[in-house]
Amino acid sequence: MAPRLDFSEWWTKDTRKGTPVIVTMENPNYSILEINGPDAAFRPVDKDRGKNAKQFTWVLLLKAHRAVGCVTWLAAVLWTLLGAVKTRLFFGRGVTMESDKSSKERFLFKVIRGFLLISLAILVFEVVAHLKGWHYFQNSHLHIPQTSEIQGWLHMIFIVWLTFRADYIAPTIQALSNFCVALFIIQSIDRMVLCIGCFWIKLKKIKPTITGDPFKSEDLEGNNYEYPMVLVQIPMCNEKEVYEQSISAVCQIDWPKDRILIQVLDDSDDESIQNLIKAEVSRWSQRGINIIYRHRLVRTGYKAGNLKSAMGCDYVRGYEFVAIFDADFQPSSDYLKKTVPHFKDNPELGLVQARWAFVNKDENLLTRLQNINLCFHFEVEQQVNGVFLNFFGFNGTAGVWRIKALEDSGGWLERTTVEDMDIAVRAHLNGWKFIYLNDVKVLCEVPESYEAYKKQQHRWHSGPMQLFRLCLPSIIHSKITIWKKANLILLFFLLRKLILPFYSFTFFCIILPLTMFVPEAELPIWVICYIPVFMSFLNILPTPRSFPFIVPYLLFENTMSVTKFHAMVSGLFQLGSSYEWVITKKTGRASESDLIVAAERESKTLTHPQIYRGASDSELSELNKLKEQQEAPPPPPPKKVNKIYRKELALAFLLLTAAVRSLLSAQGVHFYFLLFQGASFLLVGLDLIGEQMS
Repeated sequence: MAPRLDFSEWWTKDTRKGTPVIVTMENPNYSILEINGPDAAFRPVDKDRGKNAKQFTWVLLLKAHRAVGCVTWLAAVLWTLLGAVKTRLFFGRGVTMESDKSSKERFLFKVIRGFLLISLAILVFEVVAHLKGWHYFQNSHLHIPQTSEIQGWLHMIFIVWLTFRADYIAPTIQALSNFCVALFIIQSIDRMVLCIGCFWIKLKKIKPTITGDPFKSEDLEGNNYEYPMVLVQIPMCNEKEVYEQSISAVCQIDWPKDRILIQVLDDSDDESIQNLIKAEVSRWSQRGINIIYRHRLVRTGYKAGNLKSAMGCDYVRGYEFVAIFDADFQPSSDYLKKTVPHFKDNPELGLVQARWAFVNKDENLLTRLQNINLCFHFEVEQQVNGVFLNFFGFNGTAGVWRIKALEDSGGWLERTTVEDMDIAVRAHLNGWKFIYLNDVKVLCEVPESYEAYKKQQHRWHSGPMQLFRLCLPSIIHSKITIWKKANLILLFFLLRKLILPFYSFTFFCIILPLTMFVPEAELPIWVICYIPVFMSFLNILPTPRSFPFIVPYLLFENTMSVTKFHAMVSGLFQLGSSYEWVITKKTGRASESDLIVAAERESKTLTHPQIYRGASDSELSELNKLKEQQEAPPPPPPKKVNKIYRKELALAFLLLTAAVRSLLSAQGVHFYFLLFQGASFLLVGLDLIGEQMS
């Protein structure tokens, strides 16, 4: 029977106070007004007096409409996901399968696939047992039936499985989970200490400062300013999308032209890209910029080999500092005036590192999540280590080195894929100090596709493990204090480079699903829910606008743990993929303000051309080649193809299987976490996050 909407008693309730006064109006079109007191007319109107059944019904209808809209949206998202699974996974339309290059790299996938098959078999077996009424696994204390209670051979097999699970599997999983929980707590404490240090820096307004006029010199008679000789290097390799904007930004740095030299270090193997870069260098050379194009015929050592080869040129011996910018970085015109002065009267300073800022951070969900990670890295990790330790990992770009510090530390070495971290560690062991400038920002890009981001993260997490194996003896036998040695070994390498990917993958992707099939090994809810959410909250603090993405960020970080774990193992045990260098794909995006400024400067250059010397025959030939390439018809746009990532898909089905198993044990929090984490792995495995690369 439908409920009655009888509001008569509620509507006629007596709320009068004091002596009522009734005023009757002569005009019958007006209502009767009751005044309960002299100030009653000026009191706020009671909102409940304006309610009636019709308004209440409309409110219910509006709420029902919103609820239906939310359900419809969730259904549409689910339908789209199922459609993508059908199209990409079963029919294979517009996708390619990710291929592992060696048998060692396929080992992790085989292990995950084995866990998945075993989990599916156990799930089917226990669902059958549940339907038969054997609900032993729902009890807090497992009860093993006696021989007289066995109801057939299937029941006997189930009892044997319960006994084996309780006696052998559960203790092993419980011990491993306790170990991972301990690592998790240690890493959480480290993260909290870093956040407290960042808060102290903000509270006390601690930052490196420049005293006086750093370029003023009393020794010069005519000119009272003396600028040091600065070498600027732009290493690149097949960077067709970004070479022009990076060269343009570097050439517009405000510094005396006779005190700066720009080296464009091109390792491109595509002749058409080489011609484009040569032509761009020729344009700026004609405008009076001291810029040189350099190309290696034998590309060995990747970026480290390129930088090492450039530093060996005779014409760079008179330079005191070297600034390095990757091909997608766009420094501001005052970059050198904000960084180089810190070296004056500070002979122990070897490196000044600037912060990265991202022009495409709001491009898609993947770029937003990367922005959260990198902002925490620069705002918290780099700043705290720079202020309290005078040491941090060089980021490979947007930094200024004292050339003497590079030479004393052995120069660029080609032994790892993280040459920036390598030179930073060796310089630290030699006593050089570093400064980090959080308020000096250099624009750059973050990868917009999962494929590019995955390759970048693999290199960033395999290289440090390579370096750790190589540097450990040098760290132990170095002359630095024992506290600095402990910081390098325990915090810099082990905790932040090895332990973090290990426990993230092992705990959230392996142990947690296994505990659903082995309920005797229990995991507390605070480990699964509260601490991860709190740590994600700390990570998002440097970017308050990203708070709505706290749940996707937590899920995506766990999803990336499989890539980081595989990279860490590859670097630690020197597998083949740890020596692989893949250039991160760029899109060549620029911010609106940069485009406006570039257009204004270009218009001024066209209106007032300043050509200081004529073009040589080689420069004219390069310009003619470029003109011919521009007049040629553009090639058809390449077809975009998605990739299927097998390890991520296998883990997705493993977590979803564990979520179904958790329903038999009525574990609500575990079910929701496994469900959403499995969906996150499914989205990544089907390449549904970020832009698809051609």
